[in-house]
Amino acid sequence: MLHIAIQAALTLLTLCGITFYLIALWSARDFRRESRPQVSQALLPPISVLKPLKGADAETYAALRSHCVQEYETYEILFGVNDANDEAVPLVRRLMAEFPSRNINLAICKEVFGSNRKVSNLIHLLGQAKYRHILVNDGDIKVGPDYVQTVAANFDDPEVGMVTCLYRGSAANTLGSRLEALGIATDFTSGVVTARFLDHGLRFGLGSTLAMSRTALEKISGFHTVVDYLADDYQLGKRIADAGFKVALSHEIVETTVPPYSFAQFWQHQLRWARTMRVSRPSGYAGVALTFGLPWAIFLVAAAPHVLWSWTLLVAALVVRLAVAVDIGVGTLRDRQVPRDMWLLPLRDLLALATWIWSYAGNTVTWRGEKFRLEQGRMYPISPPSSATANVDRRIHSETQR
Repeated sequence: MLHIAIQAALTLLTLCGITFYLIALWSARDFRRESRPQVSQALLPPISVLKPLKGADAETYAALRSHCVQEYETYEILFGVNDANDEAVPLVRRLMAEFPSRNINLAICKEVFGSNRKVSNLIHLLGQAKYRHILVNDGDIKVGPDYVQTVAANFDDPEVGMVTCLYRGSAANTLGSRLEALGIATDFTSGVVTARFLDHGLRFGLGSTLAMSRTALEKISGFHTVVDYLADDYQLGKRIADAGFKVALSHEIVETTVPPYSFAQFWQHQLRWARTMRVSRPSGYAGVALTFGLPWAIFLVAAAPHVLWSWTLLVAALVVRLAVAVDIGVGTLRDRQVPRDMWLLPLRDLLALATWIWSYAGNTVTWRGEKFRLEQGRMYPISPPSSATANVDRRIHSETQR
């Protein structure tokens, strides 16, 4: 009797997962069919680009430089670091020398306002920003020359309070890095476009781009309200949406560099993200269980290996899952790595299910080498970072921005 109940439960979960894949396909096509706002350059608002930084790697300069060659009439770039000796400081100085006519400024943000140092930097930078529209993105984001223009065009709609962007990951040649990039392209993005379709718009932001009007920021009392939250991008978007503004998803796709994660580092990063989402939106996160169509189908075959319909469902789940990977990873994100790493998809999905399950085993995460306890999205320090761990984190990547 128990065996039959397990088979029935796995069958139901598999069917739910296949349904999610189909909705994701429709949602991605709905996003691509949407008309893009076309606004004359002369009518676009001046923009203050705020870039909180910590650490640097081999790709950092190219990412920062991409913001200095924008085809945009009026904008400034404000970089902020916590420490004057940060590895990113010489890179900013180099940018200032390379682009003397560009309005670039560097702030040393020593005062700490809360647990999230990135948001503390933003509070400092916002006080120095000149313009009524603010654009924030992570330190490792690389963009095209029309990025600011494409994002700012969404503010032609006065109801838009925030604009955010999808992103793809450029993987290093390690298994952990490739699994991370594959998950961004075929899992994370699927969830974003599906949420947008089902909710008739987004109700959260993505750290790859958080463009906001000061009107919207002032309505939610600025960055101070999220200075103790780990998922500051999610919280800012949610609060702006709750305040009655639209959160627009731009058609601009940006790129992030995925660090050369070992498998353990990949797992730790995934677990941190999963627990952050679980405490931020517990009911929605519980529903993620219904999206793991391929893993549930694999378990169904293991539970009923001699039954034809279990294999039929596995084939169906695999075909639709691959279709999602191609349609969203390649068709929407234009990620050329997806075809190369497609064979890793079953492993990636099984690990995603394992991460989801294990995320319920505790409320602690490790970020920048420091342990935090999460409660309702807020982060509370448990222990200071060891110098060894902090140095490793800096060498791997300026992951604090993600």
